[in-house]
Parts: sequence; C-alpha cells; structure tokens
Amino acid sequence: MSAYVPHTPGDIAAMLEAIGVGSLDDLVAHVPAGLRANASVDLAPGLTEPELRARFAALAGSNGRDDLAVFLGAGSYPHFVPAVVNQILLRSEFATAYTPYQPEVSQGTLQAIFEFQTFVATLLGLDVANASMYDGASATAEAVLMARRLQPDRRTVLLARALHPHHRAVVRTYLRGLADVVVREVPFAEDGRTDRAALRDLLGTDTLCVVVGYPNVFGVVEDLAALAGDAHRAGALLVSATTEALALAALRSPGSCGADIAVAEGQSFGLPMSYGGPGVGLFACQERHVRAMPGRVVGETVDGEGRRGYVLTLATREQHIRRERATSNICTNQGLCALAVTVHLSMLGRHGLLRLARVNAATAHEAASRLATAGVAQRFGAPFFNEFVVRAPAASAQWEDLAQRSGVVAGFPLGRWYPELDDTLLLCVTETHQKEQVDRLIAALTPGARARRTSVGQMVAR
Repeated sequence: MSAYVPHTPGDIAAMLEAIGVGSLDDLVAHVPAGLRANASVDLAPGLTEPELRARFAALAGSNGRDDLAVFLGAGSYPHFVPAVVNQILLRSEFATAYTPYQPEVSQGTLQAIFEFQTFVATLLGLDVANASMYDGASATAEAVLMARRLQPDRRTVLLARALHPHHRAVVRTYLRGLADVVVREVPFAEDGRTDRAALRDLLGTDTLCVVVGYPNVFGVVEDLAALAGDAHRAGALLVSATTEALALAALRSPGSCGADIAVAEGQSFGLPMSYGGPGVGLFACQERHVRAMPGRVVGETVDGEGRRGYVLTLATREQHIRRERATSNICTNQGLCALAVTVHLSMLGRHGLLRLARVNAATAHEAASRLATAGVAQRFGAPFFNEFVVRAPAASAQWEDLAQRSGVVAGFPLGRWYPELDDTLLLCVTETHQKEQVDRLIAALTPGARARRTSVGQMVAR
C-alpha cells in the first residue's frame, strides 16, 4: 500500500473552514509573493510512487552543494553521533514515547528516564532533575513559571539580553496571559557578558528571578557566581539556561555557581541538528523546591521482595492532581530524545565527555586565533567555549552570497537579532570541523589574503 494518501477536496474544505481560512492560497498569503511564485512543482499526472520519489529526490539534490563548510551554531550544534545511539533507539521496546504510567510493564523505559535524570542532575550540579521538557526554550519558560510559584508575591522577571532570543521569546509567550508579571531585559556589556551594573540597578524587592545564558547567545561564558550573588542579595532566584550542553562538561556547573534552577537544551548529546529539532530540555533544581518543579520525576525503590524497581514518583500536572495545584500541562514525554541523550552520555562517560569538551574549546580557540592573525578580530573579549563573535562587515552583509560563492556558511549574521551587531558573525567550531574547512572559512572572510595566496600559487606554477 502506498504511504502517499492525499486529502480529498472535501477534507481540505472542512479543515479550511475549521480554521477560518477561505482557501489554501489564503493560508500561505503571508509568504512573500516572489517565493510563492517559485514554489510550484511541475509534476506530470499519474506518476507512480517510485517515479514521484525519484522526482523529488532529484529536486532535493539541486537544493545545494554537498561540500559546504558550515560554521552555524546559534542554538543547534553539529556533533558526532555514534551509530550505537540510533541502533538503541530502533529497538521496539522504545518505539513509543508515551508516559510509562504502569511500572509493571515499563521498567526499561523508567530506568532509562531515571538514568537520564541522573546525568542531568550531575551536569547541572543540582539535587534533582526531571524528564519530559520539550526543549531548552520551553524549559526556560517553565523555570520562570516555577520561580513565580516559589515567589508568588514578586512580579518582575529580568531576562539577560544576551540570553538566546528564542528563549526570551518563548518566556514572553508563556507569560503573556499573566497580566501581573512584568518582563524587563538586562543589557550586555562591552565584553559580551551581562552588564552587572545595569542588573543591580534593575534588581529590587519585586524581582522574582533573573535568567541568564550559560554560555550566552554570543558563546560568552557569564560570571554565573557573581550574577547569582547579585540576584540573591535582592531576594531573587537565578535561572541559568544553556544552549550548548557540551559546555557544561568543561565549565563549573550552574548549581555550584549558585543557580537555583538550571535548564539546558540537550541536542548536543546524541541528537542530530535536523533543521532545528527535535530537541530535549534538561531541567534541575534544589531538592527543597522539587514539589514546585514541572514535568515528571522517576524514582528508584524496591518491591516487597527487595528487588530494585522504578516508578513515577512525582507527576504534578493537572491529569494527576487538582488543577489549581498543577505545576504544568506538559503532556508529551520526550522519551526517545531523552534516551538518545542517555545512550550518548553513557558511551562517552565522565572522562570522554570532558575530553570532547576540551577538544571543542581548543578547536574553536585555534580557529579564532587564526582568524585574528588574518585580520578578523573578535567582537567580545570575555571567555568563550566553542562559539564566538567576529567583526566581519562585508561578510555579514553578503552572508548568503558568500555561501553560494565559496561554499562556506560563515556562522550566523547577528544583525538579524541585534541591530547594533550588524557587522558581526557568530561562528561555531566543534570537533566535526576539519582543518581544511577552517582554511576555507578564513579564506572566505579575508578575501585579500585569498587573493594573495592565489597570486603566489600562480607565480609558483609559472
């Protein structure tokens, strides 16, 4: 039977009526006309499924070149995923990500989640971790809601402007329905870190939490301990949010720096980039706050005969307890993604994870040093992990053209998020980048040096 099952005209009409749209064209009217004009696919009528697949495979092959050198991070990071990760995910025991409510038939899944929580708590340096956060951005928003439950008499949320813009946007979306909560942003300083002087000016008796990136969106490592001290002196909680989870293997853990709640995006551990998803949120807090934590907690226990077993210990959403006492309405279990993280971290182990983090840091710092020697300077002076910002006015203005001409995706043009940084690029270098690719990056960002090398090569040839 063919997997291609089109909707009938009646199906389409019913769906359009349900969402209040007159036609399929109206549904995509927000897409620029030029893009819509080029979006049609010329297909002959009556194609068989193999012919249709072959046609679209040919179209996909024309989308771009396969020799691109991509230095794009900005929240989703290229890392090697061992084959064993996907092999374990293929096992039928893990085919469903539904919540394991019945422990007598879910011991394998429950144990995997328990091990996942153990890894998360260790990485984030806090007492207890949960499972089932959708991704790092929604985990950040859930952390803010948790902070509000812990400090119900306070109303002001301070978001570092150097926190990833997607995280800030999701937090604002979650808080939109809470009319009594005010969100303010803390600017970043010249070195790329959160401006502590500005933070202290904004902190007050009404501040419920401060949310900062660790590292932040610029790849800069914040002084988390100092920020925690500033927040705590005002009676506020500190929430750290990490987009590149591998950094946690090399940095002091958020918990040891004083973070009350720490969240992260776990994509770096066993999940491919996949055009931005899916991800998996990591979430941990101090044990005294566990009953205010969203999501689920799997616990370890023993049965009547003393045998070890695993059960859902806390699952405080409205399906399980009174609605007014629920901590979230998270309904989907990110079990398969959490399993990938667990397998990946199990394969690396403590020492392997640290070694991988050091390789990333060394590779990125070497690339930054070579770029600086070639005349492409860093924008910020604070320490970074495997992502950094460089001044490259011409390259940032011609970013898309550069990818077409040179086959180099030179990071991310930060002017799209920060107008004052429109002459900069955010570059990510990991263990997946080869020396030849870094050479191409340097040549792409320093056309003068590339021209000189070409001239020398021509002279030698003659």
